Amino acid sequence: MAVDIQPACLGLYCGKTLLFKNGSNEIYGECGVCPRGQRTNAQKYCQPCTESPELYDWLYLGFMAMLPLVLHWFFIEWYSGKKSSSALFQHITALFECSMAAIITLLVSDPVGVLYIRSCRVLMLSDWYTMLYNPSPDYVTTVHCTHEAVYPLYTIVFVYYAFCLVLMMLLRPLLVKKIACGLGKSERFKSIYAALYFFPILTVLQAVGGGLLYYAFPYIILVLSLVTLAVYMSASEIENCYDLLVRKKRLIVLFSHWLLHAYGIVSISRADRLEHDLPLLALVPTPALFYLFTAKFTEPSRILSEGANGH
Repeated sequence: MAVDIQPACLGLYCGKTLLFKNGSNEIYGECGVCPRGQRTNAQKYCQPCTESPELYDWLYLGFMAMLPLVLHWFFIEWYSGKKSSSALFQHITALFECSMAAIITLLVSDPVGVLYIRSCRVLMLSDWYTMLYNPSPDYVTTVHCTHEAVYPLYTIVFVYYAFCLVLMMLLRPLLVKKIACGLGKSERFKSIYAALYFFPILTVLQAVGGGLLYYAFPYIILVLSLVTLAVYMSASEIENCYDLLVRKKRLIVLFSHWLLHAYGIVSISRADRLEHDLPLLALVPTPALFYLFTAKFTEPSRILSEGANGH
């Protein structure tokens, strides 16, 4: 065959698939797309993904899993407000939905029935966008070699979002109808309606920007957690430690942001052993302490009152 005398396949992600193996003899097919669960090696042969995800890969999947949960909690709190005592139960239900969706996603992924996955190593940004690297040897005919080179980090997020949506539609309406008595009929299901909007947005975000998010998510976590913490503390008019300790909800919000700070720091360090990250984790309370020490110079309560009066 003509393909056998070629030194290598064209394109970054085209490879030869193993057709037959008899002892040490291996017969490969023509150059083309690798099957699902495989990617090309340096010799342009399709090899199965047999490695375990790195710590950074798990942190990325954790970030993508947190996005719908955080959005659920935000819209539940936004639409519940102070009118209903059911917000806590809805928060717990959202946590249960996302946790179950994550477990089910791992169980149905390869290998099926266990809570771990096999994956291919992410080598560079282009691994996420193989459809952009289909070669055209004669500048007329395109050899389509698009496949999931980062298997299963790209598609597993879509599966997780699908299970989140299904579980939400099965559980949340019944819960809201039973316990959200403090809300009007038109407001009871607004947090569910919001999810029907943000799940498609998250899906498109993963489809288009999955590779960019993979490399940028530690910095996104740090920046957003710092900004939201500062906005929350200023909107709640927290200017000293007493204002922070007077309500349990404020402490929960503070500790949640500290967990996000730690998550972002560990993700940036990419250390496989926790002892490497311990010195950096000491920086977690620094933004909140800096805010408390400098709040007396900015007086957030005065700024908010002047803004409300239109000055």
